[in-house]
Amino acid sequence: MNPDAEKVSYSLFSCIGTGFAAIALGAQLKRWYGIEDIQFFERHSSLGGTWFINKYPGCACDVPSALYSISFAPNPDWTKVMPSHSELWEYLDKVARDYDLVRKMAFDSPVERCEWIEDRSRWRLTIRHHQSDTTYYHESQFLFAATGCLVTPREIDVPGVETFRGEVVHTGKWRPIDLEGKKVVMFGNGCLPAIVHKTKSLTQVVRTKHWIMPSLDADVPPWVRLVLKWVPAVAWLQRLMIFCVAENSFRGFRMTDGGKKFRASQRKVSEDYMRAAAPAKYHDMLIPDFEVNCKRRIFDPGYLQSIHADNFDLTDEKVVEITPDGVRTANGFIEADVLIFATGYHTNQFAAGIDVRGRGGETLESRWEALGGEGAYNTTAMSGFPNFFFLLGPNSVTGHTSTVMALENCINYALRVIKPVLKGGSATAMIKSDAEQRYVDDIQDALQKTVWNTGCGAWYTKTSRDGTKRWNAMGYPYSQPHFWYRCLFPVWSDWQYSGRAAYASQIRNQGSGLWIRAVVVAIVTLAVLGFLGRDWLRGIVPDLSAATRGSAAFVPNYL
Repeated sequence: MNPDAEKVSYSLFSCIGTGFAAIALGAQLKRWYGIEDIQFFERHSSLGGTWFINKYPGCACDVPSALYSISFAPNPDWTKVMPSHSELWEYLDKVARDYDLVRKMAFDSPVERCEWIEDRSRWRLTIRHHQSDTTYYHESQFLFAATGCLVTPREIDVPGVETFRGEVVHTGKWRPIDLEGKKVVMFGNGCLPAIVHKTKSLTQVVRTKHWIMPSLDADVPPWVRLVLKWVPAVAWLQRLMIFCVAENSFRGFRMTDGGKKFRASQRKVSEDYMRAAAPAKYHDMLIPDFEVNCKRRIFDPGYLQSIHADNFDLTDEKVVEITPDGVRTANGFIEADVLIFATGYHTNQFAAGIDVRGRGGETLESRWEALGGEGAYNTTAMSGFPNFFFLLGPNSVTGHTSTVMALENCINYALRVIKPVLKGGSATAMIKSDAEQRYVDDIQDALQKTVWNTGCGAWYTKTSRDGTKRWNAMGYPYSQPHFWYRCLFPVWSDWQYSGRAAYASQIRNQGSGLWIRAVVVAIVTLAVLGFLGRDWLRGIVPDLSAATRGSAAFVPNYL
């Protein structure tokens, strides 16, 4: 099919995905600039991203709802401190409808290819519509990839699974199944507390250990919801308090004396809890021997209590194969009617399954090969890919707080650096190659000094492309205030603007109001963080200084 012979639709902005990041992008475009010319493309049949895909029993967030929500779209009606997947989906659906985004979403429409058209300064997307099995094309000046980084379930890597006569299900592709009176074998523990009492027997095959902390979850009483609804200042203070508590735990990720002491205290809390809550016969199989925070901590969703059930058994025996009737281990056989794989997702993948080609036909893979591994400037932009931005791209994941904060910072950063283009001063914005390489190198050097690099086999890391070191394309090695300041004050000298705009968009100019709000928030935050300790401010001042020096030439465009 020749795209030039087909009708090609157009929007100023295109976004791949309809999860948290995509919805926040559409809303922020409207809030900041009054722009509604955006089209979303979603491979699934509904919006929601992670919170549409994951529907297994007991699926919930492990970050308090007050913080795991969009800052400008607070929800006073959360019923739980740690919201369920269904409550999170309902929240996202409401925000999307409040900002009139749903009508701009094309569902069952996976993007297969994105190609930069140099002579038009546009991105051309090739989209496959599942239901009609047809291909169509769409162009836009700006392209955002909000595809998520935990979206593709890990393949079942146990030999013989195809011979099993019963039902096989992965928690990332959950479908309703009848577990009443069934013998179940589970790899991983994603939904165990919600199903163990429905089964005749449940055997969990444990492959890895995790530090498990006491639960933070609780019901939110109706009177509290009323206060949060009618006194917004209380909701704001609640969010700030949770942010500060969560950010305080970032100390445990640094390989410093202070970080070592913090991890030791957290280890004691976790180990004491695990020994008190879990059956003694399972302690050796459950309690890790690696550093706290090397793998993501688990706030107990009821798991340790559930494994006291009479019909439950835990084993760490090596699995040899799956047979038609069950699972053969190194020392025995486990009969099964149902196999459940809660084995997680592929990591260190971004825009997976999409052929993204920038200037000169360069692919993301070839660019990452040149960089040494997956990376992006400020987790968001890549040289050779004009007007293209990741949301929650390489090195944007936090191990201690809400990823929603990180994605909002990514959005705000991208919308700041494209403002000169939106105002008609140029056609493209692209990060300079040397700035990108310098940033990626600095991030990887900093990550070598974090707890993620202590050898626990965490999903954050893999071997670098040249095979010389561990490469972490997931974690961000600094605090979220650090990232916030990097996004608040772009280093304009790292960016290049080129071409002549076809037209000047009529955008709503925030003017000095943006700066006034930014300064007020910055002062309040610095006061809070400074009070809590000097480690909070480490790394922010150099970034702010660099941003100030690099911004002078572009201040008129920024304002």
